[in-house]
Amino acid sequence: NPVKKIPDSHEITLQHGTKTVSALGLDPSGARLITGGYDYDVKFWDFAGMDASLQAFRSLQPCECHQIKSLQYSSTGDVILVVSGNSQAKVLDRDGFPVMECIKGDQYIVDMTNTKGHTAMLNSGCWHPKIKEEFLTCSNDGTVRTWDVNNEKKHKSVFKPRSVQGKRVIPTTCTYSRDGRLIAAGCQDGSIQIWDRNMSVHTKFHCRQAHAPGTDTSCLTFSYDGIVLASRGGDDTLKIWDIRQFKKPLNSAERLPSFFPMTDCCFSPDDKILVTGTSVKKGGGSGKLFFFYRETFQKMYEIEVTDASVVRCLWHPKLNQIMVGTGNGLAKVYYDPVKSQRGAKLCVVKTKRKERQAETLTQDYIITPHALPMFREPRQRSTRKQLEKDRLDPMKSHKPEPPVAGPGRGGRVGTHGGTLSSYIVKNIALDKTDDSNPREAILRHAKEAEENPYWVAPAYAKTQPKTVFAEVEPEDDETDKPEWKKRKI
Repeated sequence: NPVKKIPDSHEITLQHGTKTVSALGLDPSGARLITGGYDYDVKFWDFAGMDASLQAFRSLQPCECHQIKSLQYSSTGDVILVVSGNSQAKVLDRDGFPVMECIKGDQYIVDMTNTKGHTAMLNSGCWHPKIKEEFLTCSNDGTVRTWDVNNEKKHKSVFKPRSVQGKRVIPTTCTYSRDGRLIAAGCQDGSIQIWDRNMSVHTKFHCRQAHAPGTDTSCLTFSYDGIVLASRGGDDTLKIWDIRQFKKPLNSAERLPSFFPMTDCCFSPDDKILVTGTSVKKGGGSGKLFFFYRETFQKMYEIEVTDASVVRCLWHPKLNQIMVGTGNGLAKVYYDPVKSQRGAKLCVVKTKRKERQAETLTQDYIITPHALPMFREPRQRSTRKQLEKDRLDPMKSHKPEPPVAGPGRGGRVGTHGGTLSSYIVKNIALDKTDDSNPREAILRHAKEAEENPYWVAPAYAKTQPKTVFAEVEPEDDETDKPEWKKRKI
């Protein structure tokens, strides 16, 4: 019975936060889980290091104030791709430290192939299954771009999905095929477009009416054998396509509500079951996980997860455990003690560590010693005795040093300091001899110029042999002026 293959006999709940868990990622070995949400947090969970209290060992906000759209470990598990609501995807290492950040494109260039990066909000992203340095992102600027981790300055290649009229359409999700040769994108006009990874101009396959136009296709995923593509539409459907006959779907399931642009679907490890989650309005029942046969597309099983929407689901092939991200901030892990490996089984068996009770100290009063009577100095009855005592004290009876006159002596510097600069300042810069009358300042040199003419006098020797100076005008006497004409000082 295929239903018995579903590992759902036990579950654990990881509390990510209070807002939607919109991204889940498991490393290839299944040792670490990462969750990202609408609260901008990315949390790291280590199954081997966690005990039954189920606490995340690290929490960070890699993209400040942007919702996390997608998290994925690379094929080797050493780096993590973070796609958030801004236009620059980030790559972190296993411990959450930044490795690279994609460049932002120039939003004033019309042709998107000429910009080096995305210019609008990202929608989705994923790693290449075989080439460990390459990843893919799609954005609201109407492009799907491939990148190299070692080159953050420019994308590798650009794919531009087009509508029937040849106009730009926005890709809402993107993925690689299992062998990495094809790139698929689901677009806002309801189409699914697939390119050869090496030929970015024309699509290899496309289906125009894959889903209802104007709805956001939230997930595309290839089966493990690489023949079949499953798509989760914003029109509340789940469809399955044979990419060799890509005109109409092999099967489709309806009435699967989806309110989130990242509601996804995934194949079981044996490739025979397809899983997706459903969304519910607040107080409108439970979000469920639905299981369909891949061949007949009959609903074979369902799990009521929680009283909120089911956004993300991930069935790890090595662990054989199902991870679910929900709309109320929970990440649930379903497992079976017999059929599942490691993962959640490791941390459930560990008892919670007892918190060490800190030894509490009884509060004693702190008494300053000199407040006690035995230490208190006796009060002096007369001041004369005190003055006699002070006279004997060499410190108290020391005469203060007189100010130093002159350049300085006895190791003390004079009032203007002993340096050359202070000497110059004192003698030159502070020379305040100000001739307020410039005429007199010039006429001071008149006699010398008359005796020894050199500059001006020879020039005027013919035209003005006798130097004529202006008469000094007597100052206007302001006493006889009316009050309003007098100059105010």
